[in-house]
Amino acid sequence: MTTIRQFKPAVPKCWLFAIGGLLWSGVGVMLIATAIHWLIPQGPAKGILYGAVGLTIAALFLRQRFGRLAMRNIGRLSRLPDRGCVFAFQNWRSYLTIVFMMALGYTLRHLPFPRPLLAVIYTAIGGALVLGSFHYHRRLLRLGRIIRNR
Repeated sequence: MTTIRQFKPAVPKCWLFAIGGLLWSGVGVMLIATAIHWLIPQGPAKGILYGAVGLTIAALFLRQRFGRLAMRNIGRLSRLPDRGCVFAFQNWRSYLTIVFMMALGYTLRHLPFPRPLLAVIYTAIGGALVLGSFHYHRRLLRLGRIIRNR
């Protein structure tokens, strides 16, 4: 008799940290690249100004939300058994947040918002995601050191 558990795609815990960090980094870089694409027509001076505003907001987002979220998620992953479901790199509520953020991004892109303003928002969120991903990368490096020293 087969159980549903045998179909669960289980991976070593270190892969959950790697997947989380790579996704946070990848999405952050994608958002920043989109923002840069929108800022290029603004010229260097305005583009740098808007980008700097976005990165400043990103640092605030990191301290207020994204850093805490990453650390909470890392703590949750640390408490998992040695092998976990590949989709456990985020908790289920985070998947709902991801869907909401994707829908919001789609909606904002299709409303008559000025692209430079959207670029600031995209830079802020993308920058916070990239900076928050360093928490995952750092934890993964620590796990690698612990495993090598055994």
